[in-house]
Amino acid sequence: MTTPPEICRINYVELNVRNMDQAKAFYGQAFGWTFTDYGPAYTEFSDGAMKGGFTTLAPPSPTGGPLVILYANQLEAVRGSVLAAGGTISREIFPFPGGRRFHFKDMDGYELAVWSKD
Repeated sequence: MTTPPEICRINYVELNVRNMDQAKAFYGQAFGWTFTDYGPAYTEFSDGAMKGGFTTLAPPSPTGGPLVILYANQLEAVRGSVLAAGGTISREIFPFPGGRRFHFKDMDGYELAVWSKD
């Protein structure tokens, strides 16, 4: 077993939504979450302990479930570890307002993402 270049922990959860205003109204009213908008297609939410995001850039998954996002200091090194462990890259490294990230699928087809501030 190879050791990853760093320990990656779950850092963020992202939900694809159909309607941003409706999602914010629901989660704000139901749970008291607060929001920071990063344009019309992305809003970060905070439950007071953990942050995540709502996006309209992709349709909601018909099977449900959020995108689990890990944080890494060395994005390229972790990408290499994912490939070496048998994962597949489903979206190559790309920039976004907070840094850069990539998406991958594990051996069972679950998609996760890894992001870095660099």
